[in-house]
Amino acid sequence: MKLDINADLGEGFGPWAMGDDAALLDLVTSGNLACGFHAGDPLIMRRTVEMAKARGVDIGAHVGFPDRQGFGRRPMRVEIPELSAMVVYQLGALAGIARSAGARMTHMSFHGALGNMAAADRDLALPLLEAVAAFDASLTVLTSSSAAIEGAAAALGLRTAVSFLADRAYGDDGLLVPRGLPGAVIHDRGEVLERVARLLREGCVITASGARLPTEARSILVHGDTPGAVDLARAIRAVILAEGGEAVPLSQLDTADHKSSLSHQTETVLAGALQPRVA
Repeated sequence: MKLDINADLGEGFGPWAMGDDAALLDLVTSGNLACGFHAGDPLIMRRTVEMAKARGVDIGAHVGFPDRQGFGRRPMRVEIPELSAMVVYQLGALAGIARSAGARMTHMSFHGALGNMAAADRDLALPLLEAVAAFDASLTVLTSSSAAIEGAAAALGLRTAVSFLADRAYGDDGLLVPRGLPGAVIHDRGEVLERVARLLREGCVITASGARLPTEARSILVHGDTPGAVDLARAIRAVILAEGGEAVPLSQLDTADHKSSLSHQTETVLAGALQPRVA
């Protein structure tokens, strides 16, 4: 089984560093780079792009709310037309820096609160992904399991790849348990690795309620700002290899057509995705 290992990178600002991006880039196969809104700045973006290119790591935009103080993890009330413009703004910033470095942006993902909100709300996911498609319809949308995002992407002809967040608890609906709730973030390294092994062996995750939830994840996320992220990424890579898998960049996975494997819930979203939205 071929799997991508992705990490959120470039999340410092000015002289303040966040995580060990250089070490992570030796272990992951795809990077999601902050685009200056929740974190990052032009110089950090350029340096991270150059490091990723040198290592053959895929480069993607990590798009979030304009909230450096809250690291993009606080919900914000922003009108959809403005939010869609913010998405394009961030995609354009990273695409331009990548192009100037002789590299190419291959994917995008939503960060933090913006990602959680879009994952739970088709009426938000669809216009945001319309903005992605208008900017570059060849981009792969890397997302946690979400009927809203996966369904909207399929309706727009965008490729998707589901990312498994091994250190986050899942609800029975496949969505992430909100960070403010007990047990939402899994700190035990052994438990995280056990969840990765179960994904590889059984194709499922155990939810917060104890239920078995099938998942077709093609990528595993390592949070770059997590203490011990480098050691965890190394251990996750070792588990993949021990289970007979192979770590490859996201762009080398077959993500061309996920419609045939959508869940019933996602198919329901897809069926209504092109219907007019009610204000």
